Amino acid sequence: LSSSVENGRPPDPADWAVIDVVNYFRTAGFEEQANVFQEQEIDGKSLLLMTRNDVLTGLSLKLGPALKIYEYHVKPLQTQHLKNNS
Repeated sequence: LSSSVENGRPPDPADWAVIDVVNYFRTAGFEEQANVFQEQEIDGKSLLLMTRNDVLTGLSLKLGPALKIYEYHVKPLQTQHLKNNS
């Protein structure tokens, strides 16, 4: 088990629990939206599977924050995860 933990979260998003995802978005400044990830029980594995459409329409978020969440957080996490695991 890797002991490197970043901000209390495992370094690989695939290992994040729902609460890690929630805390990640809270830390990023999306307090209100973070609760939706909790309600929808989105853990790290789910987060890495989310499409742009999932984020924009599936979570019933306001469009502005949803776009930022996807472009600046979900997409980069997915890219980074693929890079680290290829």
